[in-house]
Amino acid sequence: MKASPETRSPSVLPIAIDLMVEAGSWPAEDVLAALLARAVEASFAEGRLDAIEGSELSVVFTDDAHIRELNDAWRQKDKATNVLSFPGSPPGRGRFGPLLGDIVVAAETVASEAEAEGISFDDHLTHLLVHGLLHLFGHDHIEDVEAERMEALETAILGRLGIADPYAERAL
Repeated sequence: MKASPETRSPSVLPIAIDLMVEAGSWPAEDVLAALLARAVEASFAEGRLDAIEGSELSVVFTDDAHIRELNDAWRQKDKATNVLSFPGSPPGRGRFGPLLGDIVVAAETVASEAEAEGISFDDHLTHLLVHGLLHLFGHDHIEDVEAERMEALETAILGRLGIADPYAERAL
């Protein structure tokens, strides 16, 4: 397990990002930090997210085994998943922070999904980071209306980054 010192997001963001590579086969930390910073910056700008100055986001890059344990413990789903979000602020409280929460991403699932969809690993990871961050800010996809709103926002954020709509039908 290796942890990096706090990685400050671009100065336009009022948050600090704590990144940790816990397990799994991931790109170098500087590559992950750059992808994460781009995802966060675009999410704040396009999604009009509002956080208390000095708020902190924690992102853990792990493997399928660990995310499966977390998914079972917190969601009673005994299987690996691509991303989990653990909000640090209760929804509907106004501005979020100072602890925005934790995002946990699983290496093997991200890689296999990207390959199955025929998209780059970096683009899929960026999408999942955006998705996880939106969950921390109260967005959800349980109900159809919520899902449509969240997917539209994800698509707009990813479009800002030049990443194709992940929900569009793909020609086979």
